[in-house]
Amino acid sequence: MPLGQRAGDNSEARYCGAEVGWSDDIQNALAFALAGAFDFIVAPLTNPEYRPSRGGGGGKEGGGAPPPPFAGSDLVLSPSQWSSHVVGKMSAWMDLDSTQAVARKDAETTLKQEVSWATHLSLQACLLPTPRPLDCANYARCVNQLLQGLSTLQLWLRIPLVSPELQEVEGTADEEVVFLKRDAVSGRPLHDSWEWWNTFRTLCEHHGQLSVALDITASLPSPSSLKRWMGEPLRAAIVHTSAFLTNKRGYPCLSKRHQNFITTLFNHSVQIIVSGEAFHHVEGLDPTTASSESSANGSEDGNNFPKHPLRPYLEYIAHLYRRMEPPTEQERFEIGYRDFLQAPLQPLMDNLEAQTYETFEKDSAKYTQYQRAVKAALLDRVDDISTTIVLMVVGAGRGPLVRASLQAADQAGRQLRVYAVEKNPNAVVTLHSLIKLEGWEEVVTVVSCDMREWNAPEQADILVSELLGSFGDNELSPECLDGAQRFLKKDGISIPSSYTSFLGPITASKLHNDVKSYNDLAHFETAYVVKLHSVARLAPPQPVFTFEHPNNFAGGSKVDNKRYKKLLFDLPLDTGSALVHGFGGYFDAVLYKDIHLGIEPSTATPNMFSWFAIFFPLRKPVYVPAGVPIELCFWRCVGPSKVWYEWAVTAPSVSPIHNANGRSYWVGL
Repeated sequence: MPLGQRAGDNSEARYCGAEVGWSDDIQNALAFALAGAFDFIVAPLTNPEYRPSRGGGGGKEGGGAPPPPFAGSDLVLSPSQWSSHVVGKMSAWMDLDSTQAVARKDAETTLKQEVSWATHLSLQACLLPTPRPLDCANYARCVNQLLQGLSTLQLWLRIPLVSPELQEVEGTADEEVVFLKRDAVSGRPLHDSWEWWNTFRTLCEHHGQLSVALDITASLPSPSSLKRWMGEPLRAAIVHTSAFLTNKRGYPCLSKRHQNFITTLFNHSVQIIVSGEAFHHVEGLDPTTASSESSANGSEDGNNFPKHPLRPYLEYIAHLYRRMEPPTEQERFEIGYRDFLQAPLQPLMDNLEAQTYETFEKDSAKYTQYQRAVKAALLDRVDDISTTIVLMVVGAGRGPLVRASLQAADQAGRQLRVYAVEKNPNAVVTLHSLIKLEGWEEVVTVVSCDMREWNAPEQADILVSELLGSFGDNELSPECLDGAQRFLKKDGISIPSSYTSFLGPITASKLHNDVKSYNDLAHFETAYVVKLHSVARLAPPQPVFTFEHPNNFAGGSKVDNKRYKKLLFDLPLDTGSALVHGFGGYFDAVLYKDIHLGIEPSTATPNMFSWFAIFFPLRKPVYVPAGVPIELCFWRCVGPSKVWYEWAVTAPSVSPIHNANGRSYWVGL
């Protein structure tokens, strides 16, 4: 049964499996695991002694050869049991890159037979054996052929988190020598297991049904190296019993680093599989688990563990899951948007729908910051409480900024005259209703007009706007506010007063595959609003473009909002090699003086959900060797009727310039 119940968590991470050995009675093996409270088993499908070249299952059709020695007929379990409770384990002896022709052919034949059998059984996933380090071309070719014909079956490639060779020399004088060893042909690190995975998936064209199952033992790599895996298609983590320590009561436990990593995996919907021999023979019930629950999970009398030897390890994994904090209200809101590509809004070209307004208006954290900023500006603007301050809300929507400004005026004890300027005629209807409902007729004037075309009857002391996009300027806030600046007094205040965009390289396999599924160039040259989740942020984001308001350009000539920036990102030295699928974009805005608003990860406004990050994909992922910087060139281009971005990587390899002349993605003026 599931590890536990957490409000809002319906992910696969709730289910824990056990890796079992070969048995020709898979029905009994599954029943034993389920009685021990495991949710599924990872079981071999074929007798490990089987080799096609020795006869049995390798003959031609009609040749009379017996079938391979599979683990029982498909009838021994129901279709739902095969599908929900069994992950097929491909034969570990298979070496598809063997220099011996017979062994290689045996492996190729067996792999095809086992995948065919798994498909027949309607299994959801199969576990592939670990490839040879950086020497897996034939293995990948065979898997890639099989992937072309699969419908729903997922293939999990087994990869050790730390290579066995490094584990053997850990803590010795030879550790650095082994760590630095390079492949003679490619020059890539031979014992960085991420390189094994990257080589294999690249040969398989980043196929969406090829995922990773990490082997976790007592050794863990550096934190930066671990972080790389969060952007990969990680489906399972096989935790070996050898990774567990023993606490003072004799129960299995994990180190703090292991605990943190497992918790991170839970948050990324990764299933845990317990594997290995039982080193802890515990009598009685784990103190973190209620006896009644143990009884419900299959214990014999409610006071003892069931007979399954891996049960103590399962109990500890369940303990880690249950002690996690439940998702916050913001996290529950965001779950459905995680790693989901959305087209950015076109607020100048399109009128927003009521549902979009309603979502944004629920973001109390955002309007609290605006209210604070308006209050501070009002207090600085005049000392005389009898003086009426002219405040204009440009892009007023359905009125949340009008409300925040009036509340700020009440708190500051200042008099306001408000103009609410909005181009969307549908939102204007709601604005009029709000003003009548609140009794603001004497204070607020609604203007149904594009702010760039409006001739204001007077100049404003304070100009308040909510025109920021996920990248700061990507919803044309600079162009809009430059147009509206003419009715702001020379010493007037703009809220926000400035905003800066940020970019950082990320590994994002899921996003890359989602973009690739469109099978065209245009989608790889489009920026997407995404709640980034299953990504690895490889380096801290860096500032790109800053816009200030009011924009005091010289001579009154039209301001040029074109921009160009070259960025150089250094990955932490202990990261190892990495793959960049694109760049995550963010913004930080100064509303007024020290009051800011933003989504840049290091300074993000807490509990704010109006903006997700923006994702600029790369047509072809860029491989970044360990210790090599990433150079990105980024342009903001402005034409007579549109604004667009262009981007290109120039190191460590050169990519094409994306979105030339705004051919695929642009924002209309």
